[in-house]
Amino acid sequence: MSSPARPALLLATSFAAGLNVYATVATLGLLSRAQVLVLPPALHPVASWYVIGACVALFLVEFFADKIPAFDLVWNALHTFVRIPVAALLAWGAAAQLSPGMQLLAAVLGGGIALAAHGGKMAARLAVTPSPEPLSNIGLSLGEDALAVFLTWFASQHPYIAAAIVIVALLMVVLMIRWVIRAMRSLFRGAERQIAHTSSAA
Repeated sequence: MSSPARPALLLATSFAAGLNVYATVATLGLLSRAQVLVLPPALHPVASWYVIGACVALFLVEFFADKIPAFDLVWNALHTFVRIPVAALLAWGAAAQLSPGMQLLAAVLGGGIALAAHGGKMAARLAVTPSPEPLSNIGLSLGEDALAVFLTWFASQHPYIAAAIVIVALLMVVLMIRWVIRAMRSLFRGAERQIAHTSSAA
């Protein structure tokens, strides 16, 4: 991956991490192992079989947890504090060759893009969750998983096109920012109610 293409790759992978961080990190590691993608030295640990294995295991947990009604609220609320920091760390590592100021800026942008993707995901869930049938929620979750993997791979092959797709998606999130904020608030309120209900039942 040439240096000019790295910002485009970073943009796409940050967005993917906001959707499913475990799928994104595992895909990056596997692409590096297959020599499809050359990671910067600071991100070489991502290609470790231990990291890949842990991410695959956590991806499988998330694959089922994200499709259980009510519990998915708790899961996604907690992962607000996983997806965004990990995306910021990936961006920090990818920008290790830059000045400290630029590296910090890359980390902030990576975390911000992941936050936007996470918020957009929650807004979509807010629209779908009231549906009485579970298939729409399951289908949306499957689509998010597939998009995270596809976008990470696609960015390794066509970084500029992938970046353009992400920019369009980010613009859509910005246009529905009120809905995103409402979704985030509803997510945490729903998670609190679910935790309180579980505690009282115990």
